[in-house]
Amino acid sequence: MEKLNGQSMNLTENNIDSLKQIFPEVFTEGKIDFDKLKLILGDSIEANDERYEFRWNGKNNAIKIAQTPSMGTLRPDFDSSKNWDNTENLYIEGDNLEVLKLLQKSYFGKVKMIYIDPPYNTGKDFVYKDNFRDNISNYKELTNQTTKANPETNGRYHTDWLNMMYPRLKLARNLLKEDGVIFISIDENEVANLRKLCDEIFGEDNLVSEIAWEKKYAPQNDAKYFSLNHEQILCYAKSKPLFNRNLLPMTQEQIERYKNPDNDERGPWQSDNLTVATYSANYDFPIETPSGKIINPPHGRCWRTSKEKFEELVKDNRIWFGETGENTPRIKRFLSEVQQGRVPISLWYYSEVGHTQEASKEVKDIFDDKKFFDYPKPVKLLYRMCYIATNKDDIIVDFFSGSATTAHSVMQLNSEDGGKRKFIMIQLPEINEEKSEAYKAGYKNICEIGKERIRRAGEKVVSESGKTDLDIGFKVFKLDDSNIKEWNPNYDEIAVTLEEMVDNLKSGRTKEDLLFEMLIKMGIELTAPIQEVKVGDKTLFNIGRGSLIVCLEDNITEEIIKEIPKYKSEFMDMKVVFKETGFGSDSLKMNSMQNLKQFGITDVRSV
Repeated sequence: MEKLNGQSMNLTENNIDSLKQIFPEVFTEGKIDFDKLKLILGDSIEANDERYEFRWNGKNNAIKIAQTPSMGTLRPDFDSSKNWDNTENLYIEGDNLEVLKLLQKSYFGKVKMIYIDPPYNTGKDFVYKDNFRDNISNYKELTNQTTKANPETNGRYHTDWLNMMYPRLKLARNLLKEDGVIFISIDENEVANLRKLCDEIFGEDNLVSEIAWEKKYAPQNDAKYFSLNHEQILCYAKSKPLFNRNLLPMTQEQIERYKNPDNDERGPWQSDNLTVATYSANYDFPIETPSGKIINPPHGRCWRTSKEKFEELVKDNRIWFGETGENTPRIKRFLSEVQQGRVPISLWYYSEVGHTQEASKEVKDIFDDKKFFDYPKPVKLLYRMCYIATNKDDIIVDFFSGSATTAHSVMQLNSEDGGKRKFIMIQLPEINEEKSEAYKAGYKNICEIGKERIRRAGEKVVSESGKTDLDIGFKVFKLDDSNIKEWNPNYDEIAVTLEEMVDNLKSGRTKEDLLFEMLIKMGIELTAPIQEVKVGDKTLFNIGRGSLIVCLEDNITEEIIKEIPKYKSEFMDMKVVFKETGFGSDSLKMNSMQNLKQFGITDVRSV
């Protein structure tokens, strides 16, 4: 019986396996022969000591941190969740580096869009310092601190920010689908460094656009040099050739340009110029209007079609001579035949996507006119990103979720187009200052505000849309260390240590805690359907309609073993997991495995 590995996905092993698939010949006795790899790659190898590269103090360590598996877990918080049994949305409290590691197996290559609004490194905001050896203990320690700024006087001002961002972006890329995309808000403080960082991680060829968002509706008159009225949003694709953006809806003004004065059965149309500046003698001919008037193209221009093609267009009623039939001919462009939407541009005006004051008002309106966030993003801004980049069943992730505008926007868009998009919000539970309005209102940390914003915004969306079938719930999980005890014996009191390890589950942890740790470590989505099956006074968990059966009971009986095959699907193999200490004897364990094997169940593990 194989014992479950308590680690998150090992990205180094995964990368080596990928390399082995492409270049099997460079592996000798399990090791990579770099000389042979260089030979195969030929001129693609950069051999010069002087080369273009982006380096800073601590970069190598940042790369190692991204590749180091997490030993943590995500514990369910049923009490602060909403619609736990039916929702497919997630809200995760914890350091986003560790959470991103834990999501690797379950959501690798499944996310269509990521949006983040990270610290801008203005000298006042929090820049998290990761700990290579024990980042979860480090996370618990730092979340209880109140002094978190990265001041400009710090000698490693930019370096600390880069060391925080690199591993998170590296892990985020793994979550994206091949046609997925990431949007990152930033301002002038770190936009140059961020672009270099993303060029390295995503590839400079995968830059889709650097968008300028007009964040203010009026100039800042007390600005020393220029009033900064915009921020940047970097957009990178996982693979630019595969990313298909959606068109924005046509404006009412655009639609109203189309009329139907001749009651054409093909619907509204607008006329377009029939002449072009690129002259061709074959396209220069006289046209007789229905009124008998002869019209030639202007000097130096010609018609855009040949005479034969023009006559076909006339027969198809695609040429308009005006209501009197004597005007210069124009070609009809039907609304039903033109591109049904607008190509997004790289300038996003506040009139279309909102500004910072609008965003602040949105949050204040939700929280009874109380100001809990200084710089939230407007719903319309995130709505536009989701509209452009996602389809109706996609997953959207925000791992600096803050005021949870992304979740609000996803619910809003779903209410308008009938979509079933799912969101995953990740936020560090930063402590609110005691003098802040949020703290006085009972919200001790940012996560408490974010969750409440989603609750209230969801109800608002339902109320305004009238749609009661929307998924406005979310399952809450909290980052913690593993539920399984580490083997770290005290040799001076070995008898006590052995007695404590008889039950390898940590004190205070529940079956549900252990169940979800198993899901995340085995690569199963946290929203997979879970059915509780009662066998006498024991419980089995049927996950994913028979793909996984989990039994975390002590004193496993024959009745439990007989019950398990009843849930085996004919369409997929079944995995079964037992608690390591659940069997009363080795003989019962062996008999159980043999009985399951008779039903074709061979993947049996212990935890």
